[in-house]
Amino acid sequence: MNLSVVNLELFYLVDCLCDFTYDFFWQHRGSRLSPSSVIPHQTDTSYTYQDLVFALKNGEDVNLKGNAGKRLGSSLGVDLKFFGGTGKNIKVGSIIVDGDVDTRMGISMISGAIYVKGNVKQPMGNVVEIGSDRQGYRKFVSVTDILTEVQDEKILPPNCMENGCLYLKDGIIRDTIASRLDVDRKVIVEGDAGMSTGILMKNGSVRVDGDGGKNTAVLLRGGTIITGNAGEFAGVYMKDGVLIIRGRAKGYLGANMKGGTIFYKGDAMVTGVQVDENDIKMLIRLLDISKVEAMMFKRFGIKKIYTP
Repeated sequence: MNLSVVNLELFYLVDCLCDFTYDFFWQHRGSRLSPSSVIPHQTDTSYTYQDLVFALKNGEDVNLKGNAGKRLGSSLGVDLKFFGGTGKNIKVGSIIVDGDVDTRMGISMISGAIYVKGNVKQPMGNVVEIGSDRQGYRKFVSVTDILTEVQDEKILPPNCMENGCLYLKDGIIRDTIASRLDVDRKVIVEGDAGMSTGILMKNGSVRVDGDGGKNTAVLLRGGTIITGNAGEFAGVYMKDGVLIIRGRAKGYLGANMKGGTIFYKGDAMVTGVQVDENDIKMLIRLLDISKVEAMMFKRFGIKKIYTP
């Protein structure tokens, strides 16, 4: 256990604690949150938002007494380029919450752990619960970390890992599933997913048996994402990879795509082309469907040659 701890007590919940993006600072440039601002509602301390992030980057734990607001631990473990980092994952300390946590805990989280004594609201982020080594606390780590490190013996049922594939069976809605995944492993979601599934993913695959939320495959750089219906902005800013939508897609499909390919079966507000024989073989292999059903798909984006 880490003996270096930042202790923070709050008498009212605060959003974006331990948020490595500072609520997407590059979008608002300080209008919503300043990294150097003192966190409100503290008891006998005067920590800033960046104090917590710097502590975690240095391997220290952040011990929070009280309830945490939304977006706790956003992009935890990412050395973001915007702030002069490498863009890669880094080892970080843990977040320990002696209370409840609001929605979107651990979105785009890569490494580290979040311990929670109370309840966590949905949607959650890119996290899955594993066996805890801290009595009285639930332990959450990132889906990406689970796939990379293959900690299958620690995953709590009904979720499980089999043959390098993580099965999410608990019905929890999660945002940013498999964020920044860069290994050839697979996630199967037995239910619906939240927003931004596969964001910045480079390798591997995510299959959502139900429907995906908005921004599915946003900024996808590689790998494959399969979903039922997709919300707005699916495939936005894609650079590479494959997005397969087995149902309908809402507006702005593929907006500002730079590369990659989108296949869709239902209605979509884009003009796709009929799939060819190589596409059909790929769809049959990935979706386990008949040739007749595969022929119903349309293709949008950059044409690629696929391995049959």
